[in-house]
Amino acid sequence: MKILHTPTISDAGGGSTSYDRLQQLKSFDESKAGVKGLADSGITKLPQIFIRPPEEIAADHQTQSQFTIPVIDLSGDRAKVVSGVRDAVETVGLFQVVNHGVPLKVLEETLRAAREFHELPQEVKREYYTREKMKKVKYGSNFDLYRTRYANWRDTMFCVMAPDPLHPQELPLLCRDVIMEYSRQIKVLGSFLFGLLSEALGLNPEYLESIDCAKGHSILCHYYPPCPQPELTLGTSKHSDPGFLTILLQDHIGGLQVLWQNQWVNVLPLHSAFVVNIGDMLQLISNGKFKSVEHRVVANHGGPRVSVACFFTLDNYPSQRIYGPIKELLSQDNPPLYRDTSLQDFNSYYYSKGLGGNSALDHFMLQR
Repeated sequence: MKILHTPTISDAGGGSTSYDRLQQLKSFDESKAGVKGLADSGITKLPQIFIRPPEEIAADHQTQSQFTIPVIDLSGDRAKVVSGVRDAVETVGLFQVVNHGVPLKVLEETLRAAREFHELPQEVKREYYTREKMKKVKYGSNFDLYRTRYANWRDTMFCVMAPDPLHPQELPLLCRDVIMEYSRQIKVLGSFLFGLLSEALGLNPEYLESIDCAKGHSILCHYYPPCPQPELTLGTSKHSDPGFLTILLQDHIGGLQVLWQNQWVNVLPLHSAFVVNIGDMLQLISNGKFKSVEHRVVANHGGPRVSVACFFTLDNYPSQRIYGPIKELLSQDNPPLYRDTSLQDFNSYYYSKGLGGNSALDHFMLQR
């Protein structure tokens, strides 16, 4: 990515001697206004808590535009679709899907509802603002606010939709019906995709669902306001997703990038398409055959950018199931790369680590 400017101490808020990071974090958090509140206040310079370290910006990977993200037509011949999915997840770890069966009206209404929630008056949104882990519907900014080197320019509404059914009354009224319908539609699509992925592993189509990969899902409505100094921060730091699979609906603004061959590649918005990417747990149980791709979102002057991510995993659910590399995939020539773990242990490590830095998968690799 082209570097426009490298921040100095003065850029970062006036000098290290007067900068109390913890106090600034607390002030931001306790305002319960999120990044949207900062943008609405008319700031022209980023608070220091959002500014990336100069060495990270200087070492940033270049963006290259020659590689095209795979696009798969799900209405095509199943054998060809499975082959296309296999190629995509073994190389990039990410692809876009069209003709997926979710009505365009549902996509448009979901993006609009997500945007409308984040643009509610602060006093209305504030009642949903919390860092309480077990809350099934919550609004916040930067789940890892107190653990990462810098905050991201992003707010999120987080909804745990399954396996325990979410009571519609827990959702804000203006997006209640839309989110419930979107959840129903995305569950069907997720089930279909897990069937394709099972076949791509050489297993029967029901295999991944039979081990509860599709049992739970959460919906995250992200909001990225226009940023006064986008070259100094990120909308979302580099990371891979912790669950089995992510299905992302993004608007037309753009900003999503994936790391491929040590370069950032733009995932350009495609009308009525979903972005699908492999998560850490699917890389773990496929013994590295499927790639959990690292990705990020750049900040920009335009927008706001809105996206809706569906994570297939079991958030806060007391499952006793232990996951490890699928035995049918292992052999003398393909020994296990990862140790067994529960979703709770994996998620606990992932969320305690926060975004950025090394992949959480590194912690679960067997020593060679």
